[in-house]
Order: sequence, then C-alpha cells, then structure tokens
Amino acid sequence: MDRQEIEEAMRGLGPAAKGSLSEVRKPCGRKGCRICGEEGGHRAFLFHFADGKRRRCMYVPPDLVPALRDALRVGRLAEEVLHAGGPALILAARRRKAGGGA
Repeated sequence: MDRQEIEEAMRGLGPAAKGSLSEVRKPCGRKGCRICGEEGGHRAFLFHFADGKRRRCMYVPPDLVPALRDALRVGRLAEEVLHAGGPALILAARRRKAGGGA
C-alpha cells in the first residue's frame, strides 16, 4: 500500500486517537453526598495513552467523551489500514516481479 492509497483510505475519517477510555467513580469528599453513598462516587472518564515508554492518563470532560470515542474508533480503523500496508506492499512487489521479470 503506497502513500496515496493510505491517504485515500484515511481521507474524511476525522480526528484519530490511540489509547483507551475508561469510566471510573470518584468520591467528592462532601459529607453526606447521596451519589458517593449510593453509587460509590461521581462518574468520571479517563483517557489512557502512551507517552514514549510511559503510560499516562488524562481526565476527559463529559462533553468531550463522544468526540474522543469517535477519534478512538477512527484510530483503530487507521491501525487496520497500516497493518494491511506491509503485506499489500510485499504482494504487489511479487506480482510485479512475476509479471515483468526484473
């Protein structure tokens, strides 16, 4: 798969991200908080990602969660395209060699 084919496959997909999103429960610390008592804490979302060799996480505001989920989906699609690139490159080279003889 050459650069142009990769660009065509990626065109129009939107922002891409690599990592994971998790929902956690965090206590707020207020005495008598109903949510902390009944549900074990308030909903919060964390984005986990690699920063060089280190794993990191960031708080994700609730209104950004849908956009991040979409970006993670696009990132998985992009990864599939890139993984297909190696075998496609080798197969194309074999076809050229078999057909044209170098």
